[in-house]
Amino acid sequence: MNIPFVNLYAQYLSIKPEIDRVIDSVIKDTAFIGGKYVKEFEQNFAKAYNVKHCISCANGTDAIYIVLKMLGIGQGDEVITVANSWISTSETIGQTGATPVFIDIEPEFFTIDVSKIEERITAKTKAIIPVHLYGQSADIKKIKDICQKHNLYLIEDCAQAHFAEFENQFVGTFGDAAIFSFYPGKNLGAYGDAGCIITNNEDLADKCRMYANHGALKKHFHQIEGINSRLDGLQAAILNTKLPFIHEWNKKRLENALYYNELLKNIKNIEIPPIRTNAKHIFHVYCIRTDRRDDLQKFLNENGIQTAIHYPTAIPLQPAYKHLNYKPENIPVAAEYQNEILSLPMFPELKKEEIKFIADLIMKFFNE
Repeated sequence: MNIPFVNLYAQYLSIKPEIDRVIDSVIKDTAFIGGKYVKEFEQNFAKAYNVKHCISCANGTDAIYIVLKMLGIGQGDEVITVANSWISTSETIGQTGATPVFIDIEPEFFTIDVSKIEERITAKTKAIIPVHLYGQSADIKKIKDICQKHNLYLIEDCAQAHFAEFENQFVGTFGDAAIFSFYPGKNLGAYGDAGCIITNNEDLADKCRMYANHGALKKHFHQIEGINSRLDGLQAAILNTKLPFIHEWNKKRLENALYYNELLKNIKNIEIPPIRTNAKHIFHVYCIRTDRRDDLQKFLNENGIQTAIHYPTAIPLQPAYKHLNYKPENIPVAAEYQNEILSLPMFPELKKEEIKFIADLIMKFFNE
């Protein structure tokens, strides 16, 4: 049996008539840049999150950069973020001229360790960007309290957490703004790059929309120098078509994760992913831990199971951040976990017999 890490084609087949129809409509309307499909998606996504503003852009990385720039963060500033994530979160901080300050992860949930944040706050600190990683909420209320106490901006990175919840509230609605990636493999994915910003701050929304569109809210009237970061009509139409299905897809991911947990819980050599109390995990990634990670990954691959590692090197230990002089002892949990974490196949269309096959292989590996 061959099982891919993600099966995007299976999802397409499940809604093929709707997708084909809307792509045809966009082409017929030649609505490739801006237009009604982009506007409709922004309105529907904002409504789904019960926020005032959704500003679409070219990708999730741009979304972070745009928010940081429009909050006035730049040279000489510091922004706190987490050590285990994709580099988009930190590289955009550097692109503004600010310095990323990395915090280790909490051992159980992989997200930023809130207990270590305040000791890293300085007079230069302007914002905190927690990442709701793997589909699991960070301890966002405590982070919000810290931001309010120290007068810091809170920017939520929800690139892996579409409609995840903390205490019955969607993550992304706690801070000054939140960003989303709609990279194809995300829970809500486009057929190319795409992203957005959500916020209830009207002034910030106008600034972000302006900056993403060459500094103009009206064509040929450029109030500032901006960038070109626009969601195209085809991606907007595809996302809008997928949006009504997202809660059912997230539910299926959770069901798959719980089935994995049931099958793997008694294997002593691995740690299965826990779910935070009072949170709704949407399992963008199903990540286990084992000190035999590389051998297990090789074994699964040889038996037709595709896996991934999120992420093989903690961000501050990447060559790009050598100048910041982080050592493994500065982020001991992230430094340890980078050698142990392994992401198993996870997508809504994953069948129970496929999960059972994967679990049986894992059991066989450790028994041998």
